[in-house]
Amino acid sequence: MSTYREIIGKKIKKVSSDPSSGTEGEMWYNSTTGTLRGPAIIEAWASGSPLTTGRAQAGGNGTQDSALICGGYTTAVTAVTEEYNGSGWAAGGNLTTSRSSLRSAGTQTSAIAFGGYKPSPGYITVTESYNGTSWTNSPAIGTGRTGGAQAGTSTAALYAGGGTPGVVNNSEEYNGSSWSEGDNLNTARTVVGGSGIQTAALAAGGELGPPGYTGATELYDGTSWTTSPASLNVIKGGQGQNGTQTSSLAYGGYTGTAVTGATESYNGTTWTNLSPIALATPRNATQGAGADNGSAVCFGGDPQKSETEEFNSSTNVITAGAWASGPAMGTGRYLGGYGTNTPTTAAITFGGHSTTSTSLTETFDGSSWSEQPDMNTARSRIKGFGTQTAAAVMGGRQVGTPVNNMDDTEEYNGSSWTSVTNYPSDNRGIGGAGTQTAGLAIGATDPAIANVFDYDGTNWTAAEGNLNTARGYVSGWGTQTAAGAAGGSVSPNKQYEEYNGSSWTAKGSLLVSGDNISGSGSNPSAIFASGQSQPVGQAWDGTAWATSPNRGTGSVGGIFAAGIDSTSALVSGGYVYPSTGPTTASELFTGETTALNIKTFTTS
Repeated sequence: MSTYREIIGKKIKKVSSDPSSGTEGEMWYNSTTGTLRGPAIIEAWASGSPLTTGRAQAGGNGTQDSALICGGYTTAVTAVTEEYNGSGWAAGGNLTTSRSSLRSAGTQTSAIAFGGYKPSPGYITVTESYNGTSWTNSPAIGTGRTGGAQAGTSTAALYAGGGTPGVVNNSEEYNGSSWSEGDNLNTARTVVGGSGIQTAALAAGGELGPPGYTGATELYDGTSWTTSPASLNVIKGGQGQNGTQTSSLAYGGYTGTAVTGATESYNGTTWTNLSPIALATPRNATQGAGADNGSAVCFGGDPQKSETEEFNSSTNVITAGAWASGPAMGTGRYLGGYGTNTPTTAAITFGGHSTTSTSLTETFDGSSWSEQPDMNTARSRIKGFGTQTAAAVMGGRQVGTPVNNMDDTEEYNGSSWTSVTNYPSDNRGIGGAGTQTAGLAIGATDPAIANVFDYDGTNWTAAEGNLNTARGYVSGWGTQTAAGAAGGSVSPNKQYEEYNGSSWTAKGSLLVSGDNISGSGSNPSAIFASGQSQPVGQAWDGTAWATSPNRGTGSVGGIFAAGIDSTSALVSGGYVYPSTGPTTASELFTGETTALNIKTFTTS
């Protein structure tokens, strides 16, 4: 009898505890549990970060960790392009021509988009090339149409079938400088899925026109199309599809009677329905990207969806980053408070207002909120800096009186508040960063100012550099010499700047604008929980802003936020819009985690 090592090529080891990593086929004997253990393949879809612009009928290409979406339909045809880095979406260069139902091929930094529909002039032949920054017009396709199968690269693309509006079987090839006619599909169809390269492509499913839908699969060898005996198990069109001619994944679509989330895998010979594995959100007119049938990111779809999902077939259990409900605060209010660059398990918030200003102080230990001694002066429209046991707050205003801005500064030592040296002027909406003995006060409003002040635990002095843009209600994080400041009261409320201790430098704008938004983290890693405009999450990795999972409590402004980087955060309280009042709700964010999927195997 052959040994396991002779059959698989791996030796079974004896260990006292399971390892944290492993590969398929590896096996070990756990002497503690007395069991034969090893990693097992798991296939699943998991929620991903949302698009900044929900849409359907878009173009898409790339890989799971480096995808591109362009154009599509929102409330009208759009030219918006977004890029995915494996964790979030960020704005790319806009198409030169707005359109829907287009197709795209290539990579995130070298793509081609072709065809589509625009109300005027209708079915278009426009082709554009993308270099990772901007789109430029390229030679047009011969027949303007929508919804054909896409395959290939930016210099060797294939476009087969589609609608004009009647379904067609036309096939065209692009060589980087011009389109030429290729062999026609055997079955004319539109909203057909496509994958592979120009000389080894696959077209599956689609709408036949009035007769209905098909699951038929055709294979292209660079010269001619051949109908495969394999057919999709779920007859549909409008699905997302990615991979190669021999390793493809198809998901979502429309069966003629219902939108589906069905997912199927192709191995070069047969399609396998992975049921019950399916998209959590069934969708039609969707797109996706991925290198093979073991990985994919699906994005967009009717009706104008922003949700994205990722598919993985691996020995790892991947848990997507997400917000979850946390313990409620004792008192709901439009909040001030400081939490940036502090752990979510040691947060402090203070002041704020509902109908009147308050001096309330509450702390969070990771599991519950506790009321602490009040500030000496009730106030709202404040932030601060420091830690749960060494915090400082400055300025603010009292609600319910004529405009009454304040210059009061107070310090907290973990058990009581003490009035200290006043802030240099009466003001509110001041952002904060740093510690109690090395703090930074950023901007202010009424009126908006660009002034920045240093605090050494005793005195306030003008910082070396002011903001480039005067604004208040800015959210700040980091230290006195390495800080970030974003958002604020000056339209379009997207400004983001970084400070090096002597000057501020404008960086990439927030994806979603908003006054009274809140963020947390350190410089250069931060997460914004957005605010009263919408619940869109945004993460900064030191280079660019990208989407992160949305909060669950919807449109809430004036929230408190805490966290040390873009992998964890706490948001609490605030005011629910439109005008439904203050909330005590809290949410906790946990970033994506990966763990080995270990199973016990029988020895019989």
